Amino acid sequence: MKTQEIVQKLWNLCNVLRDDGITYHQYVTELTYILFLKMMKETSQEAVIPEQYRWDELASKDGVELMRYYRQLLLDLGADGKGKVKLIYANASTNITAPANLKKIVSSIDALDWYSAKEEGLGGLYEGLLEKNANEKKSGAGQYFTPRPLINAMVRLIDPKPGERCSDPAAGTFGFMIAADQHVRSQTDNNYELSERDAKFQRKHAFTGCELVQDTHRLALMNAMLHGMEGEILLGDSLSTLGKTMGNMDVILTNPPFGTKKGGERPTRDDLTFATSNKQLNFLQHIYRALKPNGRARAAVVLPDNVLFQDGDGQKIRADLMDKCNLRTILRLPTGIFYAPGVKTNVLFFTRGETDKGNTKEVWFYDMRTNMPNFGKRTPFEERYFDGFVAAYTSEDRAKVQDERWSVFTREQIRDKGDNLDLGLIADESLSSYDNLPDPIESAEDAIVKLGEAMALLEEVVRELKVAGGPDE
Repeated sequence: MKTQEIVQKLWNLCNVLRDDGITYHQYVTELTYILFLKMMKETSQEAVIPEQYRWDELASKDGVELMRYYRQLLLDLGADGKGKVKLIYANASTNITAPANLKKIVSSIDALDWYSAKEEGLGGLYEGLLEKNANEKKSGAGQYFTPRPLINAMVRLIDPKPGERCSDPAAGTFGFMIAADQHVRSQTDNNYELSERDAKFQRKHAFTGCELVQDTHRLALMNAMLHGMEGEILLGDSLSTLGKTMGNMDVILTNPPFGTKKGGERPTRDDLTFATSNKQLNFLQHIYRALKPNGRARAAVVLPDNVLFQDGDGQKIRADLMDKCNLRTILRLPTGIFYAPGVKTNVLFFTRGETDKGNTKEVWFYDMRTNMPNFGKRTPFEERYFDGFVAAYTSEDRAKVQDERWSVFTREQIRDKGDNLDLGLIADESLSSYDNLPDPIESAEDAIVKLGEAMALLEEVVRELKVAGGPDE
């Protein structure tokens, strides 16, 4: 049985829980609690779990006894477990209320073809579940999951090396770091070809991150563990004082959360030069400050359009970025590739300089947004769409690249535009091209999502007006 078939069987078990009112995201979290025990048995790592809470004990129980046992298991492993076990079960509770449903899930998991799953890799199986959850619009989990083709392209171009410290300050389910680890392994014949000491560094220290949401944090821990990665994944906010401990990095790959901090408050850090309520601008400051100032440390970060043109602190932060770093490239991404289809995003690629002034001489732009297909279920977003960009990005002489999507602006030109980086888009012919007409079904879904976002934004504005003593209407 192939991994995809196992993933589908596990995903179909969600139907069992509908009567309990469990959401897709709750289901994946619930599944993680149960899968962890099974996978520890399958990988001969049950020693980390107390004997009374190992898989065979869980599978042997039924009815009300099973339900009572399972609740106690979650409580005790979260309170008294050791190491990663305690972190994965921290504050764990079950949303399952019917013993028959719990028994059905346990029995179904026990009956899967685990020999094949291990042959293909348990990490791939778990990532398949996470991707299923992210692609399900009702789950709301897409905010923690960056499309795999985008992750692969970013990792490939940043090209992490053995011995480098890599981090994701908005780790989600740890997808960037897992891809970075796989990239390094692929460059070294899958065994690093390193000394025992260096191999230990790669396993335990090379890939780290931080995630704010506890349920997502436990998914990240599980994902890393199943990929043989033991680096620290902090539970907390990179924009708090915790973020001050996450510096001296060689590589940062990340897709920070979009939006403003609740209530419009500033980050609780005192080391960011420009205080703003815009989370993306604060993450951007954190990222370029966290890179080693050695002329080689580099980052690729997904950011929404507003970061490119916001006035005030936004303008100052962009200028600071271009002083401290060589902002090599901005990739204008297609719309519709994230869980909120209307959000327009970009990838900024930059390298920290050895000094803090004058590092950016020119910025290259690649327009992957204009005159592109309307991505969705009927037109999936695939890695092949990056071919033109990768060719331009890696060219030895960028000026000789013949691609209408590829353009350059000098630092002086950007300064004359008020450090506005909302540049590099070509003429939009999509309205006259049948191939680029939006899918009416997906467009309707997108309209609903956009309406919900607009209402949420309006509510936040009203709240802030009231806090500021403004009008009630």
